[in-house]
Amino acid sequence: MAKNLGKSESALLAYAQMRELRILRSGDLLVSLRLTPKQEQGLLSRMARRGLLAQVRRGLYLVPPRLPLGGTWTPDEATALGALMEDKQARYQITGPNAFQRYGFDEQVVSRLYVYNDRYSGERRIGAVALTLIKVGRDRLGDTELVGTPAGQAMIYSSRARTLMDAVYDWSRFDSLPRAFDWIRGDIAARRIRAAELAGATVRFGNQGTARRVGALLEELGADETVLKRLERTLRSSTSQIPLLPNRPKRGRLDRRWGVVRND
Repeated sequence: MAKNLGKSESALLAYAQMRELRILRSGDLLVSLRLTPKQEQGLLSRMARRGLLAQVRRGLYLVPPRLPLGGTWTPDEATALGALMEDKQARYQITGPNAFQRYGFDEQVVSRLYVYNDRYSGERRIGAVALTLIKVGRDRLGDTELVGTPAGQAMIYSSRARTLMDAVYDWSRFDSLPRAFDWIRGDIAARRIRAAELAGATVRFGNQGTARRVGALLEELGADETVLKRLERTLRSSTSQIPLLPNRPKRGRLDRRWGVVRND
């Protein structure tokens, strides 16, 4: 049975389902349910606390497609993320541990979504969906794949090559080095990606440190000189040296072309 629905709660769910509404905003119920703004806000907040609705933000709520029976209701990941991004017309792509798992680099089960986007930053929860929102400039969004869900929706993921580049670029956030270098070696050896794809993603979305580390690795793997020169052209003149593995002591052979200390 539905969990002790009051008159106002039943009326809200019936109204939304009769009109096939999946999203409610503050003000939507004032006329139809004859509520004051204060009554409406109290009803929406109360139902969100009870798990009958999911709050995307104050004033914006997701509605279940049918009356929730027994326990609480929560939207799926695609619905929750899509509502948040659509509300601000944000661009996004799923990255980090979720993409590592999708492409088979890491088998660890991920309990939250890691999302590059151009509007939001910080931790957020929509129903049971936990989000880590990483705000980036629009020029750092791109090189993506559209992935269908079992419910027939779509989610935007970083491409395979872009995911590997971000594993080097955002190593501190994702704790992905030195594992990322092994993933790159394996993917290039198995021809799942080409060196040129990784170099292209690095040129478009990386930074100086990423270009130097990826360049040193691709040269080690025998990448074509045209690919290496494309990376090399992005580098500013510098006498500084960086470690290949930034979380280890900077001791080892110096790769002078890339200014990288091979401390692996």
